[in-house]
Amino acid sequence: MAATALSKIKEAKSQKPPPRKKQRNEPPPRKKQKNGSFPGKNSMKDDLISDSDDMDEMVEEHGQLHEDQQGSDSDSEMSSDGDDLLADDFLLGSDDGNSDGEKGSDLDSNSDESDIEVKARADEEEKVREEEDALEELKLNIKEEPDEFRLPTKEELEEEANRPPDLQSLQRRIKEIVRMLSNFKSLRQEGATRNDYVEQLTMDLGSYYGYNEFLIGALVEMFPVNELMELIEAFEKPRPISLRTNTLKARRRDLAGVLLNRGVNLDPLSKWSKVGLVVYDSQVPIGATQEYMAGYYMLQSASSFLPVMALAPQEKERIVDMAAAPGGKTTYISAIMKNSGIVYANEMKESRLKSLTANLQRMGVTNTLVCNYDGRELPKALGQNTVDRVLLDAPCSGTGVISKDESVKTSKTLEDIHKCAHLQKELLLAAIDVVDANSKSGGYIVYSTCSIMIPEVCFWFVRFRENRFHPSLEKTRRFYPHVQNMDGFFVAKLKKMSNSKLTPTAPEPPATVEQGSELIDSIDINSDEGEFQRRLSKESITTERTKITITESKESNMKKSRESGKLQNGFPEKGKHVPKYTAGFWKERKQQRLSREEIAKAREEKRQALREDKKKAEGKKRAAK
Repeated sequence: MAATALSKIKEAKSQKPPPRKKQRNEPPPRKKQKNGSFPGKNSMKDDLISDSDDMDEMVEEHGQLHEDQQGSDSDSEMSSDGDDLLADDFLLGSDDGNSDGEKGSDLDSNSDESDIEVKARADEEEKVREEEDALEELKLNIKEEPDEFRLPTKEELEEEANRPPDLQSLQRRIKEIVRMLSNFKSLRQEGATRNDYVEQLTMDLGSYYGYNEFLIGALVEMFPVNELMELIEAFEKPRPISLRTNTLKARRRDLAGVLLNRGVNLDPLSKWSKVGLVVYDSQVPIGATQEYMAGYYMLQSASSFLPVMALAPQEKERIVDMAAAPGGKTTYISAIMKNSGIVYANEMKESRLKSLTANLQRMGVTNTLVCNYDGRELPKALGQNTVDRVLLDAPCSGTGVISKDESVKTSKTLEDIHKCAHLQKELLLAAIDVVDANSKSGGYIVYSTCSIMIPEVCFWFVRFRENRFHPSLEKTRRFYPHVQNMDGFFVAKLKKMSNSKLTPTAPEPPATVEQGSELIDSIDINSDEGEFQRRLSKESITTERTKITITESKESNMKKSRESGKLQNGFPEKGKHVPKYTAGFWKERKQQRLSREEIAKAREEKRQALREDKKKAEGKKRAAK
């Protein structure tokens, strides 16, 4: 009961209203008079005494508990009664002192606030002054242009050529021209054509980004303006670092866990690859870790995964990689084949064979033969129709990997592009000769190149400008940095349908025409309608001005045509239509064709002769040794 009573008293005390705080503007209390006391002071004392008496009675009723506390309570009450006046005087004095201190603190705080306001105003004024100075400086450095964009005149361009390039003005002009070309009908300048804007844009892009005239002109022709800007900006940024897990030694999940523990921040490459990882940053050199040295992964761009995935090699096949160094694609092929079958890794440049063999050994590849041939000679070295699949990652101009090699911007010319395109076609023909069309699981050629130039991949387009190609070529794939965030790449997969070749008919011997001192190999005689075209040889024709002597070879055909009345002195008669190819022409050509058996027999004889020549050469080498 005592505990409950004490708790009730405590709750009653806790429910008392909190003391009222002294207000700042409240007048100070008056001092106590000598013969009097504060009003209500005795009543408060009586309340306190009555509370204490009630408490004592409750404690006595329940067994006279806490006697020591009662004594201390009574003493404190007496002391409070006796010291009432002194305490009041002390409190009054303290109130006076506090009021004076509060006045002083108010003055100090007001002065501090005024100082802060002055400093803030000064800072704002200084900022405004700096902005005005910057604006004036900008106006001095850059001439104010009119709201409507105008192409620069010849005089202005000449002045710019004599000065160092102003990159800010170039960038601003490029943006304006792009905006104008995107809505040319409504924004174009009067008297200016689209070609004028395109030429100016080509010049500005070459100056700003450092391209030569040929390369930037080719890119402008290939892409729309907005896409062109995205492509050029993508070339200025490096592509993400990617690596390929070597499934002969590790799994991607285990490799990712080990590299994460080494401080490498990485993620799976994408859903289309089960072995790729993309690296964002690394605390250790990613090409010098213990896992790299052990052959658990290969540093390889994401775009170079695509040709091998398109090739889709099968186990126990014979596959040729015609340009294998440094070995990224070759090791990927061997990993997919699980070290079964045979892979011919060919590399023409002898200096690159070291890196190729080193990577093959590091990655644990055991089914690969390294050879050093010109790719165009592989049909002679390996034999025709001898392998199941061929991967041709052809050498190219490198215009798809400008972010890796910026020297391409200025080093490549039209002649270089045409040389690369010619070499690529020769290598492709050699790859077709090597593949066996009758392979049970193969007969495929994958052609890829890290270029985006039209001359190098133009024969893979369905249409480009005035050119039109076979509709099936739309199945080829092109990859761009600004679209897939990969190096520029092109991939095409071909299927060889037959091993037989159509042997071309022997060309007719060229006619030697003697006219004065000039030698003419052939003469094309065209009618007014452009429908009559023939090659004359070995026949004499006399004209009024010159005497042309030609040996007789097709005299019989000419006689037949003259007898039919279609020709007169080798030319069609007036008013008569002469077809381009007559029935006699096709009959004669059909008689000259060889049958399939004869063609096969001739090929077999040729192969036999090559084998014998090879054996003789080998015998001579052995005898010399």
